[in-house]
Amino acid sequence: MSEPTILKSEIKKACKNCGAELKYKPGTTSIICEYCGHEEQINLDTDPIKELPLRQYLQGQGNQANSEEISILHCKNCGANQHVEENYKSLHCVYCGTPLIREDAKTEQWILPGAVLPFQLTQQQAILRFKKWVNGLWWAPDDLKKATLDPQFTKGLYLPYWTFDAQLYGNYSGMRGDYYYETQSYKDSNGKRQTRRVRKTRWTPASGSIKGFIDDTLISASKQHTGKVPGGVSLWDLKKLQPFESGFLSGFVTEKYTIPLKNGHLQSQEEMRSIANSWARRDIGGDEQQISNLDINLEEETFKHILLPVYISAYRYKNKEYSFFVNGENGSISGKRPYSFWKIFLTILAVLLIFGVVYLFAGK
Repeated sequence: MSEPTILKSEIKKACKNCGAELKYKPGTTSIICEYCGHEEQINLDTDPIKELPLRQYLQGQGNQANSEEISILHCKNCGANQHVEENYKSLHCVYCGTPLIREDAKTEQWILPGAVLPFQLTQQQAILRFKKWVNGLWWAPDDLKKATLDPQFTKGLYLPYWTFDAQLYGNYSGMRGDYYYETQSYKDSNGKRQTRRVRKTRWTPASGSIKGFIDDTLISASKQHTGKVPGGVSLWDLKKLQPFESGFLSGFVTEKYTIPLKNGHLQSQEEMRSIANSWARRDIGGDEQQISNLDINLEEETFKHILLPVYISAYRYKNKEYSFFVNGENGSISGKRPYSFWKIFLTILAVLLIFGVVYLFAGK
């Protein structure tokens, strides 16, 4: 399995006043200088986000359009590849926190995305979310709190996704089940005759056709080293997508897609078949449905390569890695966590002592 490729894809833009790097200010359309406060507006594209013709790209036409070269650093601990600009403050892996060696950089190409959902939360707001979440965890090691609150190991990360659109047509056959009730008599445990209503299902053949437009089927375009981003975090409002502009990436890390368009399309077809199945069941109606055959055809297929925001904090505890995610748009949080053996042990011991004391006094 290929490891995630992490990069800072934007061209650096220096502050006109002091020469420092301008960085995107979450929740705005501005890039700012953290040193002198100089602020510039991002040039927003007024044209709608473009949907690219899928078949043309699957056949290899245009796959290298809008590509550029970036420098990649390899993490010797977890295997992730990432790009760090010369003046980037922290040379640490965004996934595991291991220091990176700049001399190990290599050159690689990537295709620019077509849309981005800009960060709406700042790093400090994400850290506050971490703090509230960690403080609510039972039996967490004390050093867990220190790790998640360290800005050095809390990174804003743009994750790559494919989205697929299609006009779906389908034909189905199956059965429709309608509930009806019959009254049955029986003897209870005392031998008395009783009656009860029993639900049964009347099945009738059903067939028909369905059609509709499927918009923005979202498919992850990378195999994260830390595993799949938790479902509670990976829900974004795609209506907030903006046409791609490198200014939104300034100051953040960007992960390159590692799942090819072809593979992403295959996954989207499974999602669309599931949607078609739901449409067919709704069309059949009744209380239950059985689908015996479902043929679908997808037309006018298009796709986009987009970037979606999360904050990630990596933590090592007893040679194990734990990752925490905060949705950079809505602030939802999720992550794996270690448990403190001694806290659990002392809690159990305290409970046993309390029961022992109660038992001792109760016996007097």
